[in-house]
Amino acid sequence: MSARKISLTVNGQAVEAEVEARVNIADFLRQVIGLTGTHVGCEHGVCGACTIIVDGRPARACLMLAVQADGAEVETVESLGTPEALSELQQAFRDRHALQCGFCTPGMLMTIEALLRVEASPTREQVRDVLSGNLCRCTGYQPIVDAALDAAEARRGTR
Repeated sequence: MSARKISLTVNGQAVEAEVEARVNIADFLRQVIGLTGTHVGCEHGVCGACTIIVDGRPARACLMLAVQADGAEVETVESLGTPEALSELQQAFRDRHALQCGFCTPGMLMTIEALLRVEASPTREQVRDVLSGNLCRCTGYQPIVDAALDAAEARRGTR
């Protein structure tokens, strides 16, 4: 197999590694650099559990090769906050009980985070629209949508 050296920024940290050309970024994040927050579900880009942010835009980590991220800025769910200092979005998910099993949560958080960066006051319909590519078998989505709207309010300081 052919290995390639890549350089990228992951959660604000410079990362250099040699990877096989066929390794996707989800496996690279999880297995090479040890960031296990990105979950791999369907491996076909359908479920959204593996959503990360690449150069400011949401991307399916199961569909993107690590070599495609060479030179990119990558953000994973680990970039949002810590257990001691949750982000507004994570706190809203907690307050609204917007998760059950939690498997889809990292992808949901990153999808909503990308939306909130470009739309400070999303409508319920906009949140539902961006979440239409993220599958959840547990929650029924209502608490997730409410959490997204709460986080938007918190960021605007109106909450």
